[in-house]
Amino acid sequence: MTAHDAFHPDLPDPGVPGSGPSRARVHHVRAADLDAGTAQTAGMRRLAAITGESVGSEKLWMGQTHVAAKTSSGNHHHGHSETAIHVVSGHPEFVFAEGVGEQVEEVRIKTEPGDYIFVPPFVPHREENPSGDEEAVVVIARSTQEAIVVNLPRLYVLDPDAPVV
Repeated sequence: MTAHDAFHPDLPDPGVPGSGPSRARVHHVRAADLDAGTAQTAGMRRLAAITGESVGSEKLWMGQTHVAAKTSSGNHHHGHSETAIHVVSGHPEFVFAEGVGEQVEEVRIKTEPGDYIFVPPFVPHREENPSGDEEAVVVIARSTQEAIVVNLPRLYVLDPDAPVV
């Protein structure tokens, strides 16, 4: 039995300085190794798991977000990243603006464990946890390997006819 954790023993060892994450092997990121050194938004705690730095990903970022009870995140968007969210625990709510002209209103999506949310690029939104005693935990996947977070002063409707940058 080798000391390798489900990895091919003949491939470069990421523990060896200069070898970096290999793109020719499967990577395992343990829950205890999640990285809090990623972009943050007030009211949330993001932990990075799958990143360019941790595993060499080029087109994907994945991590976990924790929203404490009775907490709302700040308004934000994720730039050109598509964002997919899986609700692990709690009942987070996702809020965004919708409408035209003077008829703009906040839309609230209420979720439960097992639900999925998709946030298109540049769409301003926020997460809220209205529970009085339960933390909400979600797993996030983005279409870029970096955690793009653009904090905003308010929610606004994204012009659907605007060119995508």
